[in-house]
Amino acid sequence: MENLTSLDNAGMTRRSFLHKSVLAGAGLVLGAPSILKAVGGAEAPSNMINVGFIGCGKQHEVLFNAMVNIPGLRYTAVCDIMKDRVGAAYGRIRSRFGYDPKRYIDAADMLEKEKDLDAVIVTTPDFWHAPHTVMSLQAGKHVYCEKMMSNSLEGARSMVKAMDETGKLCQIGHQRRSNPRYIYTLKELIQRHKICGRIINANAHWNRAVSSSRDITVPAKILPNKETLLKYGYGRPNENLSDEELQRRFLNWRLYKDLSGGPISDLGAHQIDIFNWFFGGPPKSVIASGGCDYFKDREHFDNVMCIFDYETPEGGARAFYQVLTTTSAGGGYAESFMGTDGTIEISERSAYTKIYRESGSAPSWEPLVQQGWLKKAAAAGPADSSDAIASYASAAPEAFALPGDLNLPPHQPHLANFFAAIRGEAKLNCDAREALESEAPIYWVNPAAERNEIIKLTEEHLHT
Repeated sequence: MENLTSLDNAGMTRRSFLHKSVLAGAGLVLGAPSILKAVGGAEAPSNMINVGFIGCGKQHEVLFNAMVNIPGLRYTAVCDIMKDRVGAAYGRIRSRFGYDPKRYIDAADMLEKEKDLDAVIVTTPDFWHAPHTVMSLQAGKHVYCEKMMSNSLEGARSMVKAMDETGKLCQIGHQRRSNPRYIYTLKELIQRHKICGRIINANAHWNRAVSSSRDITVPAKILPNKETLLKYGYGRPNENLSDEELQRRFLNWRLYKDLSGGPISDLGAHQIDIFNWFFGGPPKSVIASGGCDYFKDREHFDNVMCIFDYETPEGGARAFYQVLTTTSAGGGYAESFMGTDGTIEISERSAYTKIYRESGSAPSWEPLVQQGWLKKAAAAGPADSSDAIASYASAAPEAFALPGDLNLPPHQPHLANFFAAIRGEAKLNCDAREALESEAPIYWVNPAAERNEIIKLTEEHLHT
């Protein structure tokens, strides 16, 4: 992928940015009126990539649906310990492409027998991410693994080590890193045009309703048997769990401390990654609070709030993050970067993406509107009359918007970047080392909340 820092070069225009920030090898370009649109007439390249899936649950389906329009891929094998999921993945491929992928229950068995596999997509539970990624890399396959990298910092570090030792590519599923809306916002609006001024605060949230946070349940007859669940790590050492508890741990692994990092990693990881990406590095400390305030039978907090302290070239900055599992109010999920001249609220959902200029203090953005970098948004409603007598009230900010939108599945550009990198046509946008540097602070949020203390993040906390 072209180095987007070239936007700082004199003479770079909006149109040249829109054409130069191509996701190399992805068959995608930036351009008006949409920020992202597909290039028509693309044909599958001759160097077909054979792909296998480890994990065939819901996230597999999301990624598969984002991959089907990427040319040059053949889906060779599917693997999951739950036979119904293997059958569903097999059916999706056969229905769409008309050929039969091989079916497996055991990942090691698949890697041993499928010699022609080029790439593996790992969408298993967090505690299996590191083992499945490492064994795939060691088998000579390139890997795309969903975030979090692991349920433990040690597991994440083992993935970086395996990537380095094998020389194979390992992309981590922080898909916003390849999203043209985010790239455009960071490289062009924030870094080049500096529309926010100095960014001193950031906020992000993921608010999810109770109805979307309840236990997952399915008929017991379609689940793996007790022997299989114990074999694949869903039991606990020295504990004779009932069939029902084993099945709950299998379906709801996100609730258990030995299987996942809980909501702060399951939901928060994507957005805390944006803090680190936009601020240019990890925070220097974290403080947090959380509780099991609604779901009393869960090991992880059902709500967490945390504050990260950053040191930027311009000075200190703080980022607040909250994840809730009891309400969807407050705008679903989004990230805000708040500066002295303007604020950008950005999300994978265009409805949550908004831009505000500080009235009365920031330079005019009219030239940016005329040049097509921004567009004016609909004017806000009339101010409350009480604002006029509130001496502390600020003038209402002007509303703006991005000049286009993402019209493809949000995971598609990141997957396309992965396959383009395999062909040597791009550089990974989020390899395992970069992902570890961004994810490492997240592993310390739950401990900070449990200990009720500020954790200073040192090299030992953050790096390999």
